[in-house]
This record gives sequence, structure tokens and C-alpha cells, in this order.
Amino acid sequence: MRFLDHFDLLAPIYDYLIRPPDISQIVELLDLPPSGRLLDVGGGTGRIARLLAHRARFLVVTDESLKMLAQAQHNSTLEIAASYSENLPFPISCFERIIMVDAFHHIRDQDLSLQELWRVLAPGGRILIEEPNIHHFAVKLLALGEKILLMRSHIISPERIGQKLSQLGADVSIHPDQSNVRIVAVKAQ
Repeated sequence: MRFLDHFDLLAPIYDYLIRPPDISQIVELLDLPPSGRLLDVGGGTGRIARLLAHRARFLVVTDESLKMLAQAQHNSTLEIAASYSENLPFPISCFERIIMVDAFHHIRDQDLSLQELWRVLAPGGRILIEEPNIHHFAVKLLALGEKILLMRSHIISPERIGQKLSQLGADVSIHPDQSNVRIVAVKAQ
């Protein structure tokens, strides 16, 4: 049980505090087919999903924070699902693309979450995880700050995330960008 739910507290002002990133590299790396189904895991208020909505036939935002999802529903017509990333409420192989932007380090069980993402990813699909790059000093300070604030954060290296995805059978590539990094995992046909 968590002592404090930071994201429930931040939900009403989150989109004002945390601006969406430039999604051009996300779009390029994701290579979403126009008829594709996209899952945004840990998508909170839908700040990234809203920018990608016109690129997918079907898009779902999942998050464990009901207040963040209420903001996503309030600010758009996104489909939402309250869910922990360790136990997604979707059948096997139902999404062509999955994104997780700035959320992986907040997950309780990162290994189980990756297994779940892999389970719901369709053959030929892609997972894109964007995380702060722990190799940068500023990110190390951010990680310390989140620990002090009891945010349950656990930032691991992009190489370690890639290794975990490779163990599931993914073809992995890593794309650093300033203080962030994008890890792309492709599932064979």
C-alpha cells in the first residue's frame, strides 16, 4: 500500500506542470500503421495519446491513477482503462503498438510489466518505452528527488531495459535523446 498517491494529487494540474515532449521521434520510431491499435500504458492524463490519436484506428490509455484517467477522459475522447501495467485487461496479441512514456520507472514490478506488454503486443508489433536516461547527472538528481518524495521511482539503465526485452524475444534498439532515451522492442511476425 502506498502512503501517498502523488499522481492523484497532481492530476488536475499535471498537464500544466509537465508539457508533452516533441513527439516527432516517437512517431518515427513507432511507425504506427494507420489501421493500427495503440496502447498507452501509464498514460495518465493522455497528454501523449492525444497527440497520437489521429494516427491510430483505436487508442487506449491505461493508468492505475483514477484521477489521472478522469483528466484524460475530461480533456478528450480517449478510451481509458484503469489498470496496473502488471495485469493488463486485454487479450493476447491485441495491439500493434504500445507506448510507455515517462512511466516505467514508477512501476512496482518492472519485469512483470514487460511480460504483460509483450503478451498484449501483436506479432510484428512494437513497444516504445521512453524514460529518463540514468546515465545523465541531471536524471540522477531527479531520481534522488523522486526517492525523497517517496514516489517509488526506480530508474534503470536503458541497456538493462533492453536486456529484459531481449530475454522476452524482442529485437531491441536504443535511441538516446538529450536526457531521455527511447527503447524500441520489435516482436517477430
